[in-house]
Amino acid sequence: MSTALGPLEIPGLDNASTLQEIVWAHIRQRFDRMNSSTSTAIPPHHHGFEKRVADVKAPKSDINALILDYLTMEGYPKAAAKFCKEANLQPQQLDSSIQARQSIMHSIHSGDIETAISALNELDPELLDTNPELHFALLRLQLVELIRQCHGRDPTPAVEFATKNLGPRAAAHREFLPDLEQTMALIIFPHDKLRPELAALLSSDLRRNTAAKVNEAVLVRQNQRREAAIRQLVRMRAWAETSARSDKLDLPETLDFGLHAEGAESRHDGGHEPMITT
Repeated sequence: MSTALGPLEIPGLDNASTLQEIVWAHIRQRFDRMNSSTSTAIPPHHHGFEKRVADVKAPKSDINALILDYLTMEGYPKAAAKFCKEANLQPQQLDSSIQARQSIMHSIHSGDIETAISALNELDPELLDTNPELHFALLRLQLVELIRQCHGRDPTPAVEFATKNLGPRAAAHREFLPDLEQTMALIIFPHDKLRPELAALLSSDLRRNTAAKVNEAVLVRQNQRREAAIRQLVRMRAWAETSARSDKLDLPETLDFGLHAEGAESRHDGGHEPMITT
């Protein structure tokens, strides 16, 4: 198992600007297809519920607001600004605020945690002081990156960092101790023979999850919602289906969330993951 992990990349994308344009364009096209007359034609043999769904037309203004909300909350400032001009909408947040969050998340995704912490302190000097759990999560991720760099070499820098920065916090907050002990085990065991719970620490998922926590914490401090509205809507839709099936209401055997390209399976040939909704 290789432990080398560079910045998160998506095959076929040259830069962040391309990614931003694809994000909003894909969402826009998807909603356009969902509301077009051709995409809502339901064959006669389909369930009546699907016909009722197809007859519901979401206002274009609501769809545009939902797309802009997603781009803003998830930290795509250039795409949000471009979409505002196209849809004739007012920005939901200042571009500088979105840019700052995007920069911090990019540093975390790239494994440059020291830069992320510095930028976060500059953006909001009180955030980490008032959120010890988030501060510990960032420092723990920084320790993981140090251990990754030291693998096969002298682990002293990682040990010293843990002793200075994480040890005192784990002593003050005993609930942090298991996470610290688990992370330090990466120094002892070969990285190609780790148990699943230890191997997960070297996965890009830890970076993604930590970046999401930071983004949420910044939004809360700025008196914003914690996440994009579309994620709340997806969860509400899942809850509604579960409730309806529990009450034995007449529904099709399966209901597509509509988050994949038309004709695509849950994971298509290109190997890309579907939209994360939880």
